[in-house]
Amino acid sequence: MHERERHRIILNTVQEKPVATVQGMVELTGSSEATIRRDIAALHLQKKLRRVRGGAEALTPPQSSRLSGRPFAVNQGINTNLKRAIARRAAALCHDGEPVIINGGTTTYQMVHFLTGSQLQVFTNSFPIAEHLLKHSTHTVMMPGGTIYREQSIILSPFDNDVTRNFYARKMFMGAQGIGRLGLMETDPLLIQAEQKMFNQADELIVLVDSTKFAKRSSHIMCPLERITTIITDDGISAGDRRMVEEAGIDLVVTPVAAESGSEHVIGA
Repeated sequence: MHERERHRIILNTVQEKPVATVQGMVELTGSSEATIRRDIAALHLQKKLRRVRGGAEALTPPQSSRLSGRPFAVNQGINTNLKRAIARRAAALCHDGEPVIINGGTTTYQMVHFLTGSQLQVFTNSFPIAEHLLKHSTHTVMMPGGTIYREQSIILSPFDNDVTRNFYARKMFMGAQGIGRLGLMETDPLLIQAEQKMFNQADELIVLVDSTKFAKRSSHIMCPLERITTIITDDGISAGDRRMVEEAGIDLVVTPVAAESGSEHVIGA
């Protein structure tokens, strides 16, 4: 990741919480601890933040209108080939005419490229997903009301009357920050609250995560493994993680990344 992008993520992070830890920013940027410490020192000298023991803090009080986690534009360029292969398999589970929920995220966003030939009712909180489907398909697209979070390109609301509870789908497709024995993990409580409202409106919860997500952790649990119906991942998943998923009674779909090519499977074509 380029230094300028790291600095942007660090400055956003210190505006989200009283103290942003070095370890937390290592996880967000995928950089080394030494690199993050150098970045903090440089931003401290530029008077853009205040260096403290174990991390950094903002020069002004944290803003309340930001979400934890990397921006959509940054995540979009990470493990793109894995996400595309996983999304292709996920799109194949959609049947013409059915209602589906697709949550905001860079893996779920890849599904739009394989859904252009069908006619679905799609409920999504993602601006990029809604925009692509409106331009390149004939799907019926619905979105909830709420606050617009520019960095993540999503709409979130903590309130019950945001239209979400008026939509039903047999399947919901979603990603996650991490996954482990305790369940799906995310970085922000508001994000979790909004996601929980969405998957409560679906019978089946289909999780799209590349194999690197099995090694990532967060302090916030979104749902236990038992709530998940299917996990779609790539062939980099370890034997131990396979056992964990299978022991939880979850259907595991492993897609070979090498099979991902320039040809597209269009649902309904």
